[in-house]
Amino acid sequence: MRKLLRGNLLLFSILITSQIVKAQQSYSLREAVDYAVKNHISIKNAQIDILSAEARVSELKGIGLPQLNGNFGYTNNLIIQKVFVPAKTLDPTNPNLTDNDVTPLAFAVKNNAQAGVNLSQILFDGSYLLGLKAADVYKELSKKTLVQTKQQAAENVTKAYYIILVNEERIKLLDLNIGRLDSLLRDTRALNIQGFAEKIDVQRLEVQMNNLKIEAKNVQRLQDLSYHLLKFQMGKMITETITLTDKLADINITEVLPETQQDFKYANRIEYSILETQNRLAELDLKNQKVGYLPRVMLTSGYSYSAGRPSFTDLVTKPWFNAASLGLSIQIPIFDGFQKKYKIVQSQNSLQKVKNSFELLEKSIDLQVTQSHITLKNAYETLEEQKANMELAKEVVRVSKIKYQQGVGSNLEVVNAEIAYKEAQTNYFTTFYNALVAKVDLDKALGRLYSE
Repeated sequence: MRKLLRGNLLLFSILITSQIVKAQQSYSLREAVDYAVKNHISIKNAQIDILSAEARVSELKGIGLPQLNGNFGYTNNLIIQKVFVPAKTLDPTNPNLTDNDVTPLAFAVKNNAQAGVNLSQILFDGSYLLGLKAADVYKELSKKTLVQTKQQAAENVTKAYYIILVNEERIKLLDLNIGRLDSLLRDTRALNIQGFAEKIDVQRLEVQMNNLKIEAKNVQRLQDLSYHLLKFQMGKMITETITLTDKLADINITEVLPETQQDFKYANRIEYSILETQNRLAELDLKNQKVGYLPRVMLTSGYSYSAGRPSFTDLVTKPWFNAASLGLSIQIPIFDGFQKKYKIVQSQNSLQKVKNSFELLEKSIDLQVTQSHITLKNAYETLEEQKANMELAKEVVRVSKIKYQQGVGSNLEVVNAEIAYKEAQTNYFTTFYNALVAKVDLDKALGRLYSE
């Protein structure tokens, strides 16, 4: 029993450990993006749209295949309708009949039944042929929309990932600040007990310490929220535990691109590629309206059995009679009240709007590239300045503390230096994140943020 119990406990421990390892996963930025493009709900829906587009293509192709339909009908003439004919027509030798006399006749039986099959086949239909081409283009549009959705997911994951990396560094510096200030506070309290420092000096440091602790808690809560945001953007459950393997120091934002992008092409942007596909759809729609003036040719055929009997049982016991037909149908549009004419005008206008959108999109992309480049350059230069300010503020704190400890400086000077140092740190990390966002925006503007 003891061996069995130990074995069960060991198995239980292995299962629990495996679940913990499974739940706690580590991701680099690239791995986080790859996970998102495979698991986010918006991307799964875009993939479903592709399947729907493929089904739509197959549906349209089915229209051009032979259409076979079966039919069966039964009619019980409860009261048979009479047809009135001149009586002399039926009995012309009867002298008693006049031209006003009529005789009611029934040209139907009480029970009628019919069963058969009908076959139809399109021989020529311009709209159908263009519809097949449009369906393929629509399928291509769905695939490009999926790529656009993936790029959006990559952008969201990247920005959420960077927030966490920046907050990690902020938390580390805040912990160092708290530790350094705590040491100074203990020394000042000791000096106050010995009479070498005033109580207000201790209180100033206590206020500063409380402010640092509050800020550290706020940043930690913000970090927890940032992890939730990242997991949401990745398509993971909020309750899952993840860790990040990339570090802020590993990110290279020192490469400011030149003023002009010689190798940039508008086609690198998925929005431009989507607009090209929409242009093809608009052209096909215009052609479709024009081919509406062409005739439509259909081949039809049918084969059936029918019977009519006074008694319902005779339909079962008596023979049925067969019939067959083969026909050719040609529909030639002659006049439709100028409907097609104005449909063509509408399609032409829609096509022109798409063509105009190319110019608007190109100008928009140019603006985005220029704006993102300038923003990144400004952010990088500001980051260098903020870094220098932070190092300078750190040095001021160090000197102020030494002066205070040697009795040639005031406690207020130390507190002000600590406040300035903390403010410089905040400005530095805010600028750092802005630079990272500017880098992401520039990559997006150049169409190189995400590629499969």
